[in-house]
Amino acid sequence: MNDRRRQRSGNPAVRGGAADPKAPAKAPVPRPQPKVRTTGRAPGGMFDDALEIPAAGLTYPQLLRVPGSAWWRSLLGVACGLALFLLLTTVINQAIVFGFWAVGSPQTPYGDYVAAANRFETPVGMLGANLGLATLIVICAVLMPLVHRVNPRWLISVESHLRGRYFAICLALGIVAPVLIQGLSMLVEGVPVIKLNDHFWLFLIVIILTSPLQAAAEEVFFRGYLLQALGGVMKTPWFGIVTSSLIFALFHGVQNPALFVDRFAFGLLAAILVWRTGGLEAGIGAHIANNVLAYLLAGLTGTISATRGIREIGWENAAFDVGGFALFGLLAWLVASRLKLPRTVPPSP
Repeated sequence: MNDRRRQRSGNPAVRGGAADPKAPAKAPVPRPQPKVRTTGRAPGGMFDDALEIPAAGLTYPQLLRVPGSAWWRSLLGVACGLALFLLLTTVINQAIVFGFWAVGSPQTPYGDYVAAANRFETPVGMLGANLGLATLIVICAVLMPLVHRVNPRWLISVESHLRGRYFAICLALGIVAPVLIQGLSMLVEGVPVIKLNDHFWLFLIVIILTSPLQAAAEEVFFRGYLLQALGGVMKTPWFGIVTSSLIFALFHGVQNPALFVDRFAFGLLAAILVWRTGGLEAGIGAHIANNVLAYLLAGLTGTISATRGIREIGWENAAFDVGGFALFGLLAWLVASRLKLPRTVPPSP
């Protein structure tokens, strides 16, 4: 480099006679990365990576028909689910009742306290029963990944999440339809006399806070888990629909033919709705509205214990109940069609 060039240089080291700086090295050109094949797995971290994803096009009762599924897994899940149902609901219920007795009423004979609680003569009995049934959600959350290798969120819908707008509409419909039917029944039976139940305000708190949880848990177990597990035994959805509805009716205890038909029809219509709408939203909404309104009316008329102890009804009452839910089911199906909700698993994005 000559002197004139050194003088023009903006680098002091060059002007002082040092060697020319080396040109900066070119940044390496990134090599094209191979395309990663998407699997359709929804975000869920390591938990989802170990689980199977239902294939696009499956209906709700078929969602456990994933790679590696087998009929014996479904039967094992149903057996474990029913056994845990009988065990945990009883244990949780009795633990809550015992805790309240030990803290608040140890002077009362324990047998008498438990008997009154089981008859729903005290709010503690309703609290224990509702929270005991709420464990059905935990049972389903455990059985889904352990037995079937599927994320529990697929119990909610074919889109693996709660479709909030549809659920809100179904909850509103679940309130309107029974109110209309109750109004018609009052024309036949007369207006009930208002007489607040003993401990009404405590009962009201328990009804509002825990009855929705109990109703949702029953839907998740009977119309969700059992329907899908039985769908893994036989491909036709009717096997799961009829069998889960039969189990639902039988697990409600002693009942006369009209009451059994009432409960079986409720389960049947709810399961058909799940199949035809692709999710539990309609059944949960209707079940919550039915239970809350039934016990609220019983609390206003002083008949909570009598409502709890119902073992038989007339055929006319069964017809009113089934008719009310059939009306709800029709409206819920029309809304789902209007919203264009998918009834099968959508293709991966």
